[in-house]
Amino acid sequence: MLTLLTAMYIVVRAASSEADPIRVLVTGAAGQIAYSLLYSIAKGDVFGKDQPIILVLLDIPPMLPVLDGVVMELQDCALPLLREVIPTDKVELGFKDLDAAILVGSMPRKEGMERKDLLKANVAIFKAQGAALEKYAKKTVRVLVVGNPANTNCLIASKSAPSIPKENFSCLTRLDHNRARSQVAMRCGVPADAVKNVIIWGNHSSTQYPDVHHAMVNVHGKEVEAYSAVKDDSWLKGDFISTVQLRGAAVIKARKLSSAMSAAKAICDHMRDWWFGTLDGEFMSMGVYAGGNSYGIPEDLIYSFPVHIKNKSWNIHDGLPINDFSRAKMDATAAELVEERDTALSFLSQ
Repeated sequence: MLTLLTAMYIVVRAASSEADPIRVLVTGAAGQIAYSLLYSIAKGDVFGKDQPIILVLLDIPPMLPVLDGVVMELQDCALPLLREVIPTDKVELGFKDLDAAILVGSMPRKEGMERKDLLKANVAIFKAQGAALEKYAKKTVRVLVVGNPANTNCLIASKSAPSIPKENFSCLTRLDHNRARSQVAMRCGVPADAVKNVIIWGNHSSTQYPDVHHAMVNVHGKEVEAYSAVKDDSWLKGDFISTVQLRGAAVIKARKLSSAMSAAKAICDHMRDWWFGTLDGEFMSMGVYAGGNSYGIPEDLIYSFPVHIKNKSWNIHDGLPINDFSRAKMDATAAELVEERDTALSFLSQ
C-alpha cells in the first residue's frame, strides 16, 4: 500500500511540476522557411526538451488551406511537447499572450519593384505587426524578425510597439554568422564548432561585413587566431567576404528558391542562444538596437553586433579593437541602414 501511495505521489508531483506551455508565434507559417522550422521548435530543439509549446501559425487568408496541411503534419509527428497548434489569419489571436514571436513573413521583392516600393510595402506590414505586439503580446515577448529587409523591418516593428523594450527586438544575422563560420572551418579543414567569435557587422544585405579579425580556430586542440589558421590574408579580405555577402543569391541561383533549411537552422540557433545564453568566452551575431554602442554606429538603427547573452538579455561585446579596414566596412553598411531607416520612417509617418 505504501508503495502504491508513493508511486501515486510521484506521478502527481511530476504532473504538477511540468512547465506551463509557452506561446510561440511564427508568421508566414505556410512558407518554406517555416516548413523547415516548425518541427525543430515543436520537438524541443529551441526552447528546451522539457518545455511544452503552443504553436501559433499566422499567414494571409489565401494561405490558410496550405496551413491546414502544415497543422496536420505537425499533429502526425506526435510530438510530446506540442500542446496545441493554432492556425489563423487574425492578428488578435496570432499575437495574444506571446512569449516569443518569429516574424518570417514579409513582402518579397518582385521583378520590376524598386527598393523604395519594397520598403513601403514592408513598413505597412511591420507597423501593423508591431501594433499587434503592443496590443496583444506579453511585454516580455522576445521578437525575432526574419523577413527582409530584416534590420529595418525590425526597427519599424519596435517603434510600433513602444511599451515593449527595444532590447526585446532583434533581427536574424545568425545565418550570415553561420555561413562565415562554415567558410573558415572548411578552409582550415576543421568542424564548424572549432571556429568561434566570427562577427557579422551591420545590415543583413550585401553590404554586411563578415569579420574574422577576432575569431579563433581550434586546430589540433590549440586555439589560434583565424588569420594564422587560414594563412591566406587575401582570401579573408576578398573572396571570403564576398562569398558570405552573396551567399543568399548564390543559393537562389542554384535552387531557384531561397535559403530555407539553413535559415531555419539559424533561427533555431538565434532563439536558443537568446533563451539559454551564449557560452563563456563566445559571442554571436545578432541584429540589435544600436543605442549606447561603443563602436561609433548611429544609435537609432538595428545593426548586427557581436553579443553575449545571459538570462535572456543580450549585451554588445565592447572593447574590440577595430582596424581601418574593418572601420570602413562597418561604416559603409551603417550608411546603407541609415538610408533605409530614413526612407522607411518617411513611410511610417504617412
